Amino acid sequence: MTVASGLTTPMPATLIRVAGAEAVPLPLAETMLANRFLAAAGLPLASGPATVAPVRPEDRFSLERVSDGWCLSGTAHRIPWGRTARTIVVLAEMGPQCFVVRLGNERIRVEPAQNLAFEPRDSVIVEALLPDEAVAPLPIGWGVDDLIAMGAALRTAAIAGAIGRVLEMTIGYANERVQFGRAIGKFQAVQQSLAVMAGHAAAASGAADLAAEGLSQRAGSMAIGVGKARAGEAAGVVSTIAHQVHGAIGFTHEHSLHFLTKRLWSWRSEFGNESHWNRQFGEQMAKAGADGVWPLIAAL
Repeated sequence: MTVASGLTTPMPATLIRVAGAEAVPLPLAETMLANRFLAAAGLPLASGPATVAPVRPEDRFSLERVSDGWCLSGTAHRIPWGRTARTIVVLAEMGPQCFVVRLGNERIRVEPAQNLAFEPRDSVIVEALLPDEAVAPLPIGWGVDDLIAMGAALRTAAIAGAIGRVLEMTIGYANERVQFGRAIGKFQAVQQSLAVMAGHAAAASGAADLAAEGLSQRAGSMAIGVGKARAGEAAGVVSTIAHQVHGAIGFTHEHSLHFLTKRLWSWRSEFGNESHWNRQFGEQMAKAGADGVWPLIAAL
């Protein structure tokens, strides 16, 4: 089945939010991204699990035209599901133009790694000669930054979904766990912590909506960045409080809480962490000047 060649509406982000709430261990977002860029370049879509590279702002691939095709070389780190994806979609810049390269997994070398949630986050090494039919240019103005921004939007949706589920689980546990003759959710200190969680969950949900709107516009990286940074902050606070309320049981393998919180700790760093996106927004504010800051914020 071919997954989502569009990403031109908020609907894919809604699906990713549901998957995030269930901690689905599949490259759904990555396959959506891969097919979005394959479609934009006019290349055949992936019919199975796919992933994209690079996913870190500092990683890049080089592409050169040779007599019998193309030469692609480079290394990208922390690639989601690199070892299991059937198709790897690589973005490589050559001068002002960005190209999409469609690779089978036999064309890459993988150094396995994983995130805190044991999801594959591999280093992908490529040194390959490719035929013309595997390479195609993106529309002018598209580049690696668009890939990272779209990935950030989908990670924001997943974070919001997982945070909502963690809040639900924590409230349920606080109402069930009895200490000193009453449910711990009746204690004021716990209630205050749950209120803080709820505030951050609401903020993460709004951040995901903002990022989804930016996703549908392609040029909405500012909205996406603000959403990703805010959702990442919420992920840290919510995970901390959830484990404080649950106590040691939340870390046991049999309990489902850590399957979500470990993903939250991991996802907040992927496709640009809070520092990356806050720095981008700060640079835009500095360029806007004193008279342009409020219009810039209001436009979001």
